[in-house]
Amino acid sequence: MIITKQYRCIHSATCQCTKGHLSEDVIFLVFHHLNWNPKLIATLSCVCKWFDDLAKRVLWKEFCRTRAPKMMVDLQSSGSHSIDGNWRALGKLLIYCSGCKKGGLFNNIQIPGHFVHRTRFSRTSGKSFLLPSCRNDVLYVSDPCEHLDQGEEGDVGFFRGVFKSFSTSKVRKMLINKGAKLHPTEVCPYCKAKMWNMLQAKMIPQSASCRLGSYEDCVEYYVCLNGHMLGICTLLPLSDSEETSEFDK
Repeated sequence: MIITKQYRCIHSATCQCTKGHLSEDVIFLVFHHLNWNPKLIATLSCVCKWFDDLAKRVLWKEFCRTRAPKMMVDLQSSGSHSIDGNWRALGKLLIYCSGCKKGGLFNNIQIPGHFVHRTRFSRTSGKSFLLPSCRNDVLYVSDPCEHLDQGEEGDVGFFRGVFKSFSTSKVRKMLINKGAKLHPTEVCPYCKAKMWNMLQAKMIPQSASCRLGSYEDCVEYYVCLNGHMLGICTLLPLSDSEETSEFDK
């Protein structure tokens, strides 16, 4: 892979790295050896704006390609070589459950965000979150991240996802045609873009609750201007037979 070399901080004259540092080629090889460790990429981004720029352009892209190779190939197969909302945002979406805060997107629920070791994203599952007229769109959605015994809220599940080519999607067109309002204060936890409430827009199909294993009237999700999706649901309790089958595994 050919990478344009930069030997000085391209953002700040007062940065400590104006005296020069490792080339992008060397950093690329180091992180390849480290298997694109996301915690180390995030740490490198904090060193200076030059390293932050490198991480956004190169390191997070390689992390995404390594973590979900088939999904990344599909997301880029429309002819565009960019990802809506940038690679760092997509990398964070792959490994971070955002939780929620009181007074935020999901009202009075308070559950802290956290990193997840592994999450399955499914294009097939994504169809269940789209109205029939929008099912030509491509949406990857994660399995719900379970947060059990949340008091009156019961068993809560958070799910997240990303659209392919959201700017040309039928979902975006329908939201605009409906005159759907963006949330006045809250933004996407992954890319900081404004978000549409799909529940208020009446664009959540019944099939979403079936796919999640949740109560039908307890599913809510948002989609941001860059096509990232963030949602919450109240999970149905396991039946005795299901609990037994889980213990037998």
